[in-house]
Amino acid sequence: MPVQISTEDTTSTDRDLVAGANPHRVIDCLFVNAPLRDYDLRPRVNDYTLPVLGMAYIATYAAKQGYNVGILDAEAHGLGIARTAAIVNTFKPRWAAFNLLAPTYEISARIAAALDPATLVMVGGHHAQADPDRVLTDPRFARLEALVVGEGETRVAALLADVRRRTELPKVMWRDRLLETTAAGIPHGPTSRWLSPDINALTLDRRFLPQDPYRAGDGRMEANLVCSRGCPYECTFCGAAASMNPEVKIRARDPRNIIAEMDQLHDTYGCTAFRAVDDLFLGTRRIIHTALNAFADARIGERYLWDATGRINTLDHEDDTVLDQLRTNGLREVALGIESGSARILKAMDKRITPEMTLRVARRLMERGIRVKGYFILGYPGETRADAMDTLRHIRELWELSDRLEGTFRASAFTFRPYPGSPIFNTLVEQGWDPEAMQTYQDVDLTAHGADEAMRGRDEFNFATGQQYGEVPPPQLYDWLGDISREQHERNVTAKAATA
Repeated sequence: MPVQISTEDTTSTDRDLVAGANPHRVIDCLFVNAPLRDYDLRPRVNDYTLPVLGMAYIATYAAKQGYNVGILDAEAHGLGIARTAAIVNTFKPRWAAFNLLAPTYEISARIAAALDPATLVMVGGHHAQADPDRVLTDPRFARLEALVVGEGETRVAALLADVRRRTELPKVMWRDRLLETTAAGIPHGPTSRWLSPDINALTLDRRFLPQDPYRAGDGRMEANLVCSRGCPYECTFCGAAASMNPEVKIRARDPRNIIAEMDQLHDTYGCTAFRAVDDLFLGTRRIIHTALNAFADARIGERYLWDATGRINTLDHEDDTVLDQLRTNGLREVALGIESGSARILKAMDKRITPEMTLRVARRLMERGIRVKGYFILGYPGETRADAMDTLRHIRELWELSDRLEGTFRASAFTFRPYPGSPIFNTLVEQGWDPEAMQTYQDVDLTAHGADEAMRGRDEFNFATGQQYGEVPPPQLYDWLGDISREQHERNVTAKAATA
């Protein structure tokens, strides 16, 4: 029989902030997405944040096993450290679970330290996987009972059933406080059912997502999708590099499964636009061709629009017929990891592309009216001023190219951030860089470097260590970022006025 708690224990506002849980029963686990900043100090101004799809998948799986779970997305709600911890303590969950990422690790640790000692803590995410010893020995995680490496659905549900099951769960670690040693589960039998669940059998309950689906600027209802897991590539700056994640089996959903989710979201919420947030959907030719065939059979292009992340080298190998089919089947925008305009830096990043290839792919996409968004990194280790200038010229070439074509180009640029678990992070440590200093992030307010005030909302995503990894000093990099943000904002305004 479920245990009851008094409704007086929570305010209506707090109940509204926790997604998916029944507030009148004991909460088995409250998943906490820590804020990027302490918004108690400066109110959140960002206009939109990506939904916590990974947490929602885990919460959905646990709920199907009968557990009362919820998500507190402190970033989406603009909550500060004290407020986030207070809400968790008010609900008194048996477990609090954190997704540890490099930019939010310190804030997550401070929230965990402020929790009621009766609440057990579990963590997962890239940072937990990359530096488990640091997490397990951090005194702020004194109540940490489980560190889960990799995909968490099945193992989190097992931990909610009984924490003692951690001894048999693969890739689950904890700290023996008496012996001051690290322990890990020893599985009995095959580990695939724990580490690589069938992604076609997993479902996503949107009640756990406070911001998804959402009303986009063009009036459409949009939703984010995960169409694959894992990445086969080895970009040196990325914590998701294949060699850094050996426990993740790379796999894609059956396109018919994706289409069924699209149709369900359309029928339930009226969604007509979708965004595939994973790295792989337009990353391999096999997946592209399989999806195109299924999308054509389901007449997706006549009903929906969709965006996806793509690989430049993969798209460069596709002929014009395939690009035409992508457009016909509803592709609206492709996000590309362009990263640099310097062939030398691209080689150092192991991107397997060239600036000429990027221009060729962007042109072919925009000729068909497909929008392109490009991500760029300035200040990569070993980058010279000439390399950086090549990147700035490359962005301008892409803008000028879009001025002549039907599709548009958007630039999104950041300074280099060394993430634990990425190949370049390990290289920098070997070269003598201080790993703690490389994980000390600072806010970058681009409005102080020439960006339009209206772009302040995007400042939430700008972090830097303040260290100089290339030839150009950080203040100059910030000035360039400000210039890029300002011009991109002006282009966005002009494009919006032209379509009004």
